[in-house]
Amino acid sequence: MDQATPFSRTVGRVVTVLAVALSLFQLYTAGLTALTALIQRSVHLGAILCLVFLIYPPFRRVRKDRLNLWWVLDLGLIGLTLYCVLYLDFNLLAIFERQGDWLPQDVWVGVIGTLLVLEACRRVIGWVMAGICALSLLYAYFGPYMPDVIIHKGYSVERMATTLWLTTEGIFGIPIGVAATFVFIFVLFGAFLEVSGGGNFFIDLAHALTGRFSGGPAKTAVIASGFMGSVSGSAVGNVVATGSFTIPMMKRVGFKPHVAGAIEAAASTGGQLMPPIMGAGAFLMAEFTNTSYLEIIKVAFVPALLYYFTVLLFVHFEAKKTGLHGQAKENLPRASKVLAENLHFLIPVAVLVAALLAHVSPMKAGFLAVVSVWAASLIRSKSRMGPRKLLEALEKGARGAVVVSVACAAAGIIVGMVSLTGIGLKFSGLVLEFSFGHEILAILLIGLASLVLGMGLPVTASYIVLVILAGPALVELGVPLMVAHMIVFWYSQDANVTPPVSLASFAGAGIAGAPPMQTAFVSWKLAKGLYIIPIVMAYRPLLMNGPPMEVAATMVATAAGLAAFAAALDRYLLRAATWVETALLAGAALACFWPSLWTDAVGYLLLAAAVTSQILRGRNEAPAAA
Repeated sequence: MDQATPFSRTVGRVVTVLAVALSLFQLYTAGLTALTALIQRSVHLGAILCLVFLIYPPFRRVRKDRLNLWWVLDLGLIGLTLYCVLYLDFNLLAIFERQGDWLPQDVWVGVIGTLLVLEACRRVIGWVMAGICALSLLYAYFGPYMPDVIIHKGYSVERMATTLWLTTEGIFGIPIGVAATFVFIFVLFGAFLEVSGGGNFFIDLAHALTGRFSGGPAKTAVIASGFMGSVSGSAVGNVVATGSFTIPMMKRVGFKPHVAGAIEAAASTGGQLMPPIMGAGAFLMAEFTNTSYLEIIKVAFVPALLYYFTVLLFVHFEAKKTGLHGQAKENLPRASKVLAENLHFLIPVAVLVAALLAHVSPMKAGFLAVVSVWAASLIRSKSRMGPRKLLEALEKGARGAVVVSVACAAAGIIVGMVSLTGIGLKFSGLVLEFSFGHEILAILLIGLASLVLGMGLPVTASYIVLVILAGPALVELGVPLMVAHMIVFWYSQDANVTPPVSLASFAGAGIAGAPPMQTAFVSWKLAKGLYIIPIVMAYRPLLMNGPPMEVAATMVATAAGLAAFAAALDRYLLRAATWVETALLAGAALACFWPSLWTDAVGYLLLAAAVTSQILRGRNEAPAAA
């Protein structure tokens, strides 16, 4: 009998116990008793690091399912993690009292703790993120030897290590604070919904609503991803959850595999933009801007709808071009039946929204939502969460939080060093210098930087780094604080669908059995709203930040512009477009995006001219065909 089998089972049980304990700890602190920030964050990070060293091998070829010498290293790292966390927790008052007058063991704990985070980052996220963290440390230490444009006085190992591990200015700063509170509880909420069957309800409802239309399964993918994304907040997780159902459906009705995977990737990316539960960056945005999460939801809703509107248009045009039809009504689930059998899954969503509207903190609202999922699951036998399913959901929630928490802890190293050295102000100055004082150039530079960062960083880490380094430049150029953060937040999502590294696209390609890069390029096209809508935010009140009539005019013009843009890019509206019609559509898009009511009118006229041309051409072609 293989020795690995009993060993791997034992490790699995340990992982389950630790993951469940972490989830219960998070529920306790979210709904019953709040803890001191450093205690809460350190316990959370300690458990996450232990899970990393239990689950993730030090190198790809090292097996974790059998006892070997590498396990000695991992057990040692787990022991060091426990020591560093417990040292901080049991000596917290003494550490507060001797701020700046550090003991040698304080410094050593700081050094070891920082190295543990770097190692966890390397295993979970990769060398790029770990390398950026290491470069920030080297920059802080070798400051006097840097080029004049980024020179600073330099900092000792003692100052760096104690800042990062013994204060809330580094690893235990805002990023991990958000991950250890809001983000974890909502990841847990998504896990509870998935285990209870709520995720299947959203997919079935979308299928029932859209399945009979042209390219129905693709529209199902878009709608289902919107539903799922509104409660999961993870693009790749969204692809896996909905794509396993929608991608095979799309392929069955005639979509090419790479197109099916791309549609799911583009749709799932919008999940991090769609309220009520957006990506982890939305909670960070609330903290960075000192704004309530409810306000973030309000301003984010319309742009998110416009993004999905654009993806739906691309899907519709693609289906029409290739002659794909919807499924027969008898082959689809009935929306009334789906709702009747699963209406109880709307209770947790209603509880969450009601709690946020009542100005309950997001953490407490998430706690109430998790509890309400369990309570609602008891209404029907097929969704009932007994002890086994409860343990499964608790473990799934903790496992799902590992990547975000490690990314946030690693980002804390970067944030701490940026704050310590003042490089953020210098970087913002460089953005201002190279943009020559023009908002559009600054936005494009930030978009390019987000693409480069996105090749190695998760979207949350990309948002943190960008908003710390480049956000102030936008504010200095006159962009309102909330708008600047929302622009950076949107651009930080592009790594999911933009080659050469597009994680959501690659996940979709894997399910579809399609070439990853081919899938990535198609998803890049479908997700074009991700690049256009932030530019509109900068120049027009798309985030409800203006007079009501101007806001309404902006929404209509942006929707018309996106429709014209999608039609021009696909060269299809009611039918295949001629070059003249394509030019009219492109002109309409540009005019509608331009920040002026006069250009809006021009855009509407050009769009109307393109539609009229298509209708007349269709009438002329019909008699000829007859």
